[in-house]
Amino acid sequence: MRIIAGQWRRSKLPVADKPGLRPTPDRVRETLFNWLGVDLGGWRCLDAFAGSGALGFEAASRGAASVTLLEADGQLVQSLAATAERLHADAVRVLRADAMSWMASAPRSSFDIVFVDPPFDAGLSEPALARALPLVVPGGLVYLEAPTALKEPPPGMALHRHSRAGSVHFHLLRRTEDQP
Repeated sequence: MRIIAGQWRRSKLPVADKPGLRPTPDRVRETLFNWLGVDLGGWRCLDAFAGSGALGFEAASRGAASVTLLEADGQLVQSLAATAERLHADAVRVLRADAMSWMASAPRSSFDIVFVDPPFDAGLSEPALARALPLVVPGGLVYLEAPTALKEPPPGMALHRHSRAGSVHFHLLRRTEDQP
């Protein structure tokens, strides 16, 4: 797997052989980052359920001011930290944490985008969206990768874009201004 664009374009990202680890396919990442734009300069990003870190490292490569990678698996945390060091990714912070617990206690409105890509068999798509929503600034974005399409955006969010690639449904949602 490689970073698609930005300062680390074509840099390889290691992908561990772990049950449930399903890195975001290149085609999906390319579409997502075309939706977001080439330059993410100044953006504050959270990659919950980081896994390979493909989404977070792609955002950092495109100029994000800060990227927080959350991963519960110790081996994956070490791999993410090694990749950040190899790339001299000073804007990237790797944390060993349960994404759901971490998001429940994180400061509100502290990110411009939250990437949510939980293991498909964990049933965390909707609960993770609910935890991610208060973390984004008004008008901010939440990206969700899931095995099925969202039937309806949760309260406080509007569906901005949706697509499908194979068995992956990916959604870009925008926090509405009227979020409590």
